[in-house]
Amino acid sequence: MLRFLIFIVLCIPFMIFSQSNNVFVKKDSIIKTQQNIKKDTIVALLEIEENDSINKKVIKPLEKLPTYTETYINEDLSLLSDDVFAKQVDELWFKEQDNSPLFIKDDFEVSNEGLPELTTDILKKRLADLNSKTPFYVEYNEQLERIIKRFLKHRKGRYATLMARSKYYFPLIEEQLAKYNIPLEMKYLVVVESALNPLAKSPVGATGLWQFMYQTGRQFDLKVSSYVDERSDVLKSTIAACQYLNKLYKTFNDWDLALAAYNSGPGNVSKAIRRSGGSKNYWNLRHHLPRETASYVPLFYATMYLFEYADAHQIKPKEASIQFYQTDTIQVRQQITFDQITQAIPIKKNMLKFLNPQYKLEIIPVVKGRNYTLVLPTNFIGKFVQNEDRIYAFAVADAAKREKPLPKYTELNNRIRYKVKSGDFLGKIARRYGVSVKKIMRWNGMKKTNLRIGQRLTIYPRRL
Repeated sequence: MLRFLIFIVLCIPFMIFSQSNNVFVKKDSIIKTQQNIKKDTIVALLEIEENDSINKKVIKPLEKLPTYTETYINEDLSLLSDDVFAKQVDELWFKEQDNSPLFIKDDFEVSNEGLPELTTDILKKRLADLNSKTPFYVEYNEQLERIIKRFLKHRKGRYATLMARSKYYFPLIEEQLAKYNIPLEMKYLVVVESALNPLAKSPVGATGLWQFMYQTGRQFDLKVSSYVDERSDVLKSTIAACQYLNKLYKTFNDWDLALAAYNSGPGNVSKAIRRSGGSKNYWNLRHHLPRETASYVPLFYATMYLFEYADAHQIKPKEASIQFYQTDTIQVRQQITFDQITQAIPIKKNMLKFLNPQYKLEIIPVVKGRNYTLVLPTNFIGKFVQNEDRIYAFAVADAAKREKPLPKYTELNNRIRYKVKSGDFLGKIARRYGVSVKKIMRWNGMKKTNLRIGQRLTIYPRRL
């Protein structure tokens, strides 16, 4: 039983009126009652009635007081339980969405039993059906048939996994494709480019779902810094890809050629047009494209076919995965680490990394002019928002206790000043920052490669 209760009326702005021993407050006011025990806080909700004699609202406590409990995680972090009414609203809305067409069932099955053989005639008919529904030129050819049959023989399980991932990525991608008036089938490009892995990195440095090179990413405002690689940001990179594809389509007025240009660059496609005698049909000029690009569009069509005819080949999502509508976004107002987030809310680190792949050091910074967000499953959003100020205060206290400070935020292509240390030479420094020796010499007006300890070099890094 509570021995002492201190009633505090909290309302900003607030008004208190006194008449006939009644207490009158504005409707938004709350009476907060605290125990003299550190680990629990009780907040009493109020019932408000009309008082006809004075035409004001009279409050009185409810008979059964809903409570907010305060749990101490550690000496710097305590959390309030979620708002009762807001939590009920969320639960009702989550249930509505789970029962809507947004929910895609996990119905895993990969089997060849009872399936008729995929004959050339059946494939030709299905490709013709696809061609009638898309602005792409989906034409049958032997190479495409070989790719499809090879994938069906050796990669059915792999495609079941990709379809599970697509339940999270495709709704977001489709939304942006529709916004930019790009065929929705273009979503299959990310399967070809990165196998739906936002952390994918090619041997030449192309990164993210859409495999942007550093310079191409910069062209579409994708920043790369010591903390963040926006090429791995699912939303920002998708917007950039839509803008790039739109430009390519306006250049060639053909989606097949836009695809080829996305892979090898517009210059290689224009050369192939010349070498083919002016043909603008991809299938007529692809032999004049680089070998990788000549196979690139058939791979795209094979992927389109396998996703569109997955049921016909008994390929269904392999594993349960979070779906896009089951997540929400919070604008981060203060620097916070993944470890601090996982202490505040019971989310697994792997899920946090999956939903926020752009943060290279598992730290979300706050940088002027850049909007960095935190994506969470919807069932954790309420708890985070309810305790947002407490969580940020904990992040500050936790950072102050660090023996080693966090790395300084630095953007690629921003100038840095490097102090030469013992054992340094230009080649070593150039490799560290992803630039050439010649550029370092030019930036610093150097005629020789000799260095001295303590010398300051100006560098515009491409890698940190």
